[in-house]
Amino acid sequence: MEANTRSTGRLPAAFLTPGSSSFMDFLSVHAPEVLPGNRQLPPVHGAVEAPHGTTIVAATFPGGVVLAGDRRATMGNVIAQRDIEKVFPADEYSAVGIAGTAGLAVEMVKLFQLELEHFEKVEGAQLSLEGKANRLSTMIRGNLGMALQGLAIVPLFAGWDVDREKGRIFSYDVTGGRSEELGFASSGSGSVFARGALKKLYREDLTERQATTLVVQALYDAADDDSATGGPDLARRIYPLVTVITAEGFRRLSEPESSEIAREVHERRMAEPDGPRAALL
Repeated sequence: MEANTRSTGRLPAAFLTPGSSSFMDFLSVHAPEVLPGNRQLPPVHGAVEAPHGTTIVAATFPGGVVLAGDRRATMGNVIAQRDIEKVFPADEYSAVGIAGTAGLAVEMVKLFQLELEHFEKVEGAQLSLEGKANRLSTMIRGNLGMALQGLAIVPLFAGWDVDREKGRIFSYDVTGGRSEELGFASSGSGSVFARGALKKLYREDLTERQATTLVVQALYDAADDDSATGGPDLARRIYPLVTVITAEGFRRLSEPESSEIAREVHERRMAEPDGPRAALL
């Protein structure tokens, strides 16, 4: 697939041959060696030490869906990075939150973004939200060899379904198995604690502001019990990364917006360390 550099000005034949609207299918035929899942890895003995992203959470509300993540990456018992970004736009109406091996996860997100952009340019229309979720499932399945060596990627995918006019959330396992989550979801090392908070506080009639506060509360609870999850760092001004996806598209909360929510949650926790209480009955 190498370009002709002898001043002909023509693209290689591979770029001019009709085929699938999938960029991954194009690579698998013409340059399979560049796909992450096809790389040859040296023999590995023992655990692979690489930075890992930890907790991400999502929750729907009547006007859309919120996807958020803490900012800590760990490598064993060491904090590898305090301000990593774990939530990325996939396209105008969807986003991916990463948990697992950080470097591979970010690379997969970039390839996923390119996959969706390529489809839209070739077909002249956006892929459905269901189709986007299926494409991501295929990409995760392609990473199974690395996952079996400890380099797993377990993302959350969320977006606004233009056809159904509602926010939706999809979770995955390391084999690419996909499940649609109703209401809320979490992934990563602190997901058990975050899910507990979401389960007790979630309501179907949340406003956008309440939904963004809910995910920050859930991340706070995860950080309270999981050492790999980072809570709001007021001294360094590092706050959870919170995104909202509605019929208007993808929007990332600005630092003043996210810091306001984080500080409100922190102030309330000073009086109630275990957080808000759900009604008993």
